[in-house]
Amino acid sequence: MTGLWIAVAALTLLLIVMVAGGFLALAMGRLHLDLGWGRSRHPLGPLTVRMEAPRDLVYEILSAPYAGRAKDESIELLAGDGSVVVAAHLTKVHFYEARTVEAIELEPPTRIGFRHLTGPVPEAVEEFRLETAGGVAEVHYEGTLGIDFFWLGRVAGRRWVVPQWNRVVADHLEEVKAKAEQRAERARERERREDG
Repeated sequence: MTGLWIAVAALTLLLIVMVAGGFLALAMGRLHLDLGWGRSRHPLGPLTVRMEAPRDLVYEILSAPYAGRAKDESIELLAGDGSVVVAAHLTKVHFYEARTVEAIELEPPTRIGFRHLTGPVPEAVEEFRLETAGGVAEVHYEGTLGIDFFWLGRVAGRRWVVPQWNRVVADHLEEVKAKAEQRAERARERERREDG
């Protein structure tokens, strides 16, 4: 009888390890499931960030890794050039990196769109719209992501995935804002020196 209990405990432990490993592989984007079972859709954003810089400069900074003008260790260009590219993104999430592959539409200087191809979630569509308001740039972000598995997907989307996703985008926009405002200030300083 003891041998039976040991076998049941070993099988239970093996099952737990397999489920946990599968979940981690899914969260890291190494396992991609697009089953459509009980898919729920969740809004991303909206986020709006006002930047004391010209819209063209902000667009240039946002699009640089996809246009091949800047190196970013977390982005790998896989295909395309011009207005549509495919890129892999590595995003730090807690103790692991999530890998997503996305098609990126570049519409200078007003829009950058992202369509999820593979990764931790089966579906995601995002958009950055750039406008000029009062002589400075405003970046508007929003999107939608879809997660399968009925109530489990709804809970994971609302409580874990959407907050993490919005945090990563907000942090990225703050980095872009700092870089754009710094470059814009340097350009204004040069103009003042040349005029003075």
